[in-house]
Amino acid sequence: MGLKGLDRSKLLMLRRRSIHVMDADEQDILNYLKAWPKQYIAAREICRRAGGKRRFREDPFWANQPLLRLVEKNFLENDAAGYYRLKPDEKQAQQKRWVSPQIKQMLEESGKGFDGAFEVDESESENKPEL
Repeated sequence: MGLKGLDRSKLLMLRRRSIHVMDADEQDILNYLKAWPKQYIAAREICRRAGGKRRFREDPFWANQPLLRLVEKNFLENDAAGYYRLKPDEKQAQQKRWVSPQIKQMLEESGKGFDGAFEVDESESENKPEL
């Protein structure tokens, strides 16, 4: 029958449900990068740490091809310097926070709508020193 017999909605549903097949190398890389979800890591460091010492001694550049495949599959994103990180979830990227619960309560009690008036820059919130 093929894909010609399917209407557009069924075809889109099939694309969404497509299973991403990964080999062991790609799985090792993803498992390593899960420990550093928001940080870019050099390809050389991934080669060194993700597969273990023996794997790195045998082939120091073993992760280069799997990294490129993971970028193509949209599991990873890379920058111009050759650093990689896990692609952030869209839900987490759109998540909004209040500065404090007290301010949220005061604004809600005022009865005015402040939706979209305040946006938090993620880079500022990540660089705060812990007390």
